[in-house]
Amino acid sequence: MPLSTVEVPEATEVFGVTGGAFERFGYSAAVRSNGLLFIAGLIGLRPDGTCPEDIEGQTEWALRPTEEVPRLEGLQLTDVVEVVSYHVDIHQHLAGFLDIKSRFFRDSRPAWSMIGASGLATPGRLIEIRSVAAYQ
Repeated sequence: MPLSTVEVPEATEVFGVTGGAFERFGYSAAVRSNGLLFIAGLIGLRPDGTCPEDIEGQTEWALRPTEEVPRLEGLQLTDVVEVVSYHVDIHQHLAGFLDIKSRFFRDSRPAWSMIGASGLATPGRLIEIRSVAAYQ
């Protein structure tokens, strides 16, 4: 399978106006290579571009596109084999994160690394999630 990028359709129910960020910042939502789908780091933005203030809301809105990008490729969250999540104030927010994570990943258990971070690219962002899915 040659290297190729995944394009996010404009104004989708999950991405809304935020899907344009890939073009604006010059990166791909995901890249296909050698039977794997490498999904860019996704933050918790609602489709209208606003960001929830709490970890539960940000986790949900980071995991919705984490689920949507593989779906665009005919995959599911059960095809996700690796996840790395970056957490601001990880000890303070871990319980809320795990609660939402368990709702999305109830049928699978990918390899997962959780990394504490002093901050993300934009102030107020509490989590960023990147992942890798495998084509079956």
